[in-house]
Amino acid sequence: MKKILLYILCMVFLCFLIPILFTQRNNLKETVVDSQIEENEEIITYDYGQYNTVKLLHAKTGEVEEIELDNYLLGVVSSEMPANFEIEALKAQAVVARTYTIYKITSGKKHENADICDDSNCCQAWITKEERLNKWNESERESNWAKIEEAVNSTKGKIIVYEGKPINAFFHSNSGGITDTATNVWGGSNYPYLQAVETSGEDAYSQYNSEVTITKDEFISKIKEYHNDFEIDFSKENQIEILEYTDGERVKTIKIGNLNLSGVEVRTIFGLRSAKFEVTIDDENIKFTVVGYGHGVGMSQTGADSMAKQGNNYEEIIKHFYTGVEIIDI
Repeated sequence: MKKILLYILCMVFLCFLIPILFTQRNNLKETVVDSQIEENEEIITYDYGQYNTVKLLHAKTGEVEEIELDNYLLGVVSSEMPANFEIEALKAQAVVARTYTIYKITSGKKHENADICDDSNCCQAWITKEERLNKWNESERESNWAKIEEAVNSTKGKIIVYEGKPINAFFHSNSGGITDTATNVWGGSNYPYLQAVETSGEDAYSQYNSEVTITKDEFISKIKEYHNDFEIDFSKENQIEILEYTDGERVKTIKIGNLNLSGVEVRTIFGLRSAKFEVTIDDENIKFTVVGYGHGVGMSQTGADSMAKQGNNYEEIIKHFYTGVEIIDI
C-alpha cells in the first residue's frame, strides 16, 4: 500500500515539474533571442545626466565657463528669440537650442576646450540673466523671464532626432515665407531633414525686410576686395542679372559684370540680411531690396511665432521645419 502511495506521489510531482521546466526553458530561449536582436540593432540611448553641463566659451574674453545645461538654455532662448513671441514658439526654440547644443557636444568639439561659444555668428547667442533683464523695460522683466523659464523647463530633456541621432538644428530669424536646403547655402552634403518648406504668415513681420543702397563706385570697390579681376561697364545692358534661384527662392547665381557669383557671397560682400534679394540700378546707385533675415536654413523664428499664433504647438512647429524628425526625451 505504501509503495502505491509513493508511486502516486511521484507521478503527481512529475506532472507538475515537467511543465515548469519546459516553461522556464522556453522563457530563457525567448530572452536570448531578444538579446541577440538588441545586439544586432543600433540602439541609441541618451543619459540626460551625461549632458547636464556645458562648457561655454565666452568669445570676447576667451574664458571657458561650465554651466548647467538648462541654465545655459535660459540665456540662449532669451537672447535668440524675442520674449513677446508666443509661448509655443519659445518652447520650439528651447528644444531646437538644446538639440543644437547636444549635437555640438556629440559631433566633436569645434572649440578646443569648450563645447560651444556665445557668438551667434559661430554657434548660438547667449546672455546672462542680469544682462537680459537690464535690456527689458522694468514692467516686462518679471513676465518675460517667466515665459523663458516656462519654455525651457516645460520641455526639459526634449531633443530632435533623425534616425535616432541629434540633428544639426539650424535656425534663423525670418525666411521670407520659405526656408532653404543646406546645400544651397553652404554646399557640401545635404541634410535630409533640412529641406525647403513654406510657412504662411511671415509677411506680417515686415520689419525683417530691408534695403541697401550704395553708389556705383562703392559697389565696384567692395567686389574688388574679394575679386581683383572684377570688371563692369554700366553703359551696357544686363550687367547685373540673376541667373538662377534656389528651392527657397533665394539668389543662387547672379551675373555681375564679368563674374558669376553666388547669392550667399553677394550677401557677405554687401552685408545683406539674406540672399533673398532683387537688384535695381539707377544713374548713380545700386539698390538691393532684401526679404527675410538670416541664412534661411532650418527653423524660421518668425515662422514659428506665426504657426503658434495659428494654434500649432511646439512639436508641430518643429516637425514642420525639420523634415522626417522625431522628438525624444533624453
